[in-house]
Amino acid sequence: MSPFPEGNAIVYCRGAFGTTYGKTAHGLVRKTDRYRVLSVVADTLAEKDAGNIIGGTPSDIPIFPDIPGAVAASRKTPYPASHLVIGLATDGGYISNEVKVDIAHAITLGLSIDSGLHEFLTENDTLAALARQFGVTLRDVRKPPPRKELHFFSGKIAEVTSFIVAVLGTDSAVGKRTTAWLLIDALVRQGYTAQFIGTGQTAWMQGAEYGIIMDSLINDFVAGEIEHVVWKAWNEKRPDIIVIEGQGSLMNPAYPGGFEILAAGRPGAVILQHAPARTEYDGFPGYPLHSIERQVQAVELLSGRPVIAVTVNHEGMSIGDIPAVCSEITEKTGLPATDVLVQGADRAAGAVIEHLTKREACLK
Repeated sequence: MSPFPEGNAIVYCRGAFGTTYGKTAHGLVRKTDRYRVLSVVADTLAEKDAGNIIGGTPSDIPIFPDIPGAVAASRKTPYPASHLVIGLATDGGYISNEVKVDIAHAITLGLSIDSGLHEFLTENDTLAALARQFGVTLRDVRKPPPRKELHFFSGKIAEVTSFIVAVLGTDSAVGKRTTAWLLIDALVRQGYTAQFIGTGQTAWMQGAEYGIIMDSLINDFVAGEIEHVVWKAWNEKRPDIIVIEGQGSLMNPAYPGGFEILAAGRPGAVILQHAPARTEYDGFPGYPLHSIERQVQAVELLSGRPVIAVTVNHEGMSIGDIPAVCSEITEKTGLPATDVLVQGADRAAGAVIEHLTKREACLK
């Protein structure tokens, strides 16, 4: 029996919902098994449906301007709030004093707090004492695991017979995780068994069965942990396809992620998530985003494996622009391009199946 949901959650995203700094909250609104999401706290977006803000599809998850209002509303339902989950994704993982005041207030209302930020609530003496006083739990998802539990790269990734696909990105906060989940769903609909590998705190909060939190790890063990979690998913489930969630992007100035996934995860193919309307790396004015052509070249040079599709994030675009933008990307790269939130993930899944079929033919 699944241990989920662990509780009834209010997702805290004051000042950031609908922006790249609210990506953890967005992920929880779209999908989570770990919690029953009741509402979102976002002070400038009160009385709106959270799903409408991030994708145009109603989620039946209301937005409240403050924590007390969200708690009071939950207590009129069969699911009174038990958790406040921090849905912010701040630069450096810091927690502002304003947010700490709101967290303290939530504790006094009897809520346990789950945070995926780098500044640990359990190491804040004031909040820790308050949690003890009110009998609630503080949980820091990004706390590094004990060294004795970590794995060093061993080469056992070579044993994995599943077709491994990495969903990397041309920038940070560009939608890699969401695309990976939708890709899994599309592959399963087409009759394949597929397993998601989470690599960040949001995937953990969504209840991913297999995952690590890459940026909580000591560098020496990152490759080994990627290898181990992919191998473990294969060893226990033997899926046809394993999809690895990417982190950052190869050429992002602050979050140059993906190298370890390519090196240790040994994907057979890569899908590249891209926001065509972005001209600069997210949060870094003056750092021009490298072209999609250059980013494809970089991935293929480093991995020796093909980029097989481009998945589009339509931020800054109208829905009507999507087909033309996808056609332009295909013309530039020769790759199929699709917006999985608007057009579905079947085209991306088709690219995966095509390359899986080619690999199986070569092995015969």
